[in-house]
Amino acid sequence: MTTPVPFPRRPAESPSPDPPPRPDPALLADLRARIRRLERGHGKAGRDQVPAALTLGDPAIDGALPGGGLARAALHEVVGPPEEAMGGAMGGTMGAATGFCAALLGRLAAGDGADGAILWCCRDHDLYGPGLAALGLDPARLLLVRGRRDADVLWAMEEGLRSGVPAAVVGQVAAPAAVALRRLHLAAETGGVTGFLLGRAPADRQASPAMTRWRVAPLPGGLPSGLSPWPAPRWRLELLRCRGGRPGSWDVTWHAGPETDGHGTAGGAFAVRPPAAGTAAPTGKKTLVFGTAER
Repeated sequence: MTTPVPFPRRPAESPSPDPPPRPDPALLADLRARIRRLERGHGKAGRDQVPAALTLGDPAIDGALPGGGLARAALHEVVGPPEEAMGGAMGGTMGAATGFCAALLGRLAAGDGADGAILWCCRDHDLYGPGLAALGLDPARLLLVRGRRDADVLWAMEEGLRSGVPAAVVGQVAAPAAVALRRLHLAAETGGVTGFLLGRAPADRQASPAMTRWRVAPLPGGLPSGLSPWPAPRWRLELLRCRGGRPGSWDVTWHAGPETDGHGTAGGAFAVRPPAAGTAAPTGKKTLVFGTAER
């Protein structure tokens, strides 16, 4: 008599495990920056404790950014409004974007306590020292590089970012190619240096390896702040894209730091007023950054 063979039963399926939590982009950027400083062997112990995010000083903006601020060791794009919105005034178009970038650099220097130079690469040198100081950026820390072509400016930016030596790198290029943007972002990650690219990027160019893209338009100046004779700069900030963040729009006023008073360099902060619905940024802002004021 044949003994029946039991039919094999299919083992019960175990419940699928929960998907692993997504890592915090700001935490990963901070860890990568610390590893790079250890590998280079010349990082300062005090700077290892600096958080990865560069706050703008207002929770309305910082809350829209991953990690509560701008990511360090990354590339950020800053563009001006369309030229037709400014009546064809080229200087006024980029004056607000340049001022916003200078204010960010002032906060970066004041927060880090870093003593490194800021590499500013451009084709035409039209920066105005007292205007930069009023925005919290010490002109003595600038290392200016002038290139004959956009390719020269991009090369200088990439070398500065990859070296890991400057506190930050800024470049002014009208409309860089996508491959150039990828090289700059990889260089910023490799060197652990924050980069800012100023340009007049087309509005329809969406794809970019940069961590953020900002559009900055001038608004009528506010009242003088502290002992400064300058009106407080006001801008409309539009966060067009942000990896891991939320796009948004804010009308902001720049308030100088307590030691700035239009002459020193102690950083400062942004204060947000929600923009009115359906309003457009007016023209005619007088910039604090360029040697010749545009109206």
